[in-house]
Amino acid sequence: MRNILAAILAFGVAACATADAQQQAQTPPCSAPEFRQMDFWLGTWDVRWDAIGNVPAGQGTNVIMPMLGDCVIREAFDGGASVGGLVGHSVSVYHAPARMWRQTWVDNQGGYFALTGGPDGEGRFILTNTRISDNAPHLRMVFEDIAENSLIWRWQRSADGQAWSDAWVIHYVRRGS
Repeated sequence: MRNILAAILAFGVAACATADAQQQAQTPPCSAPEFRQMDFWLGTWDVRWDAIGNVPAGQGTNVIMPMLGDCVIREAFDGGASVGGLVGHSVSVYHAPARMWRQTWVDNQGGYFALTGGPDGEGRFILTNTRISDNAPHLRMVFEDIAENSLIWRWQRSADGQAWSDAWVIHYVRRGS
């Protein structure tokens, strides 16, 4: 009788452990709320900008889609002729161990940027470029005035990392809105 009770108890413990493991396995890997912090950017956007500095006025498109099980956000930007046919792509991911977002941008003009950051607590989402030397300028992108069908994106520079000035300001309008 003791052997039967021990076997039943062992079976019950194993069944509970298996059920817990199955439940954990069914939880998607990128389901924490932090992974949704950039979802405001998802969609197909018509973008326009006014002339500023060396950037002439223009318009283009930006398509932002989730991929790889909603763990990665992929950007496909087309700036059109006004910016020399600039076409670029980025991938963004929430890096849970560091508790921050990471983005890598590449484009058809040899551009490459590695950025990190996230929400600033004031309604903006800020990603700052990783500087490769002390002489490199401080660069960042700021998403602000974020609404369901529009937002403003700013590419900013700073000599000291404190005082920022706009180098390019893009107005986003969700296509079809």
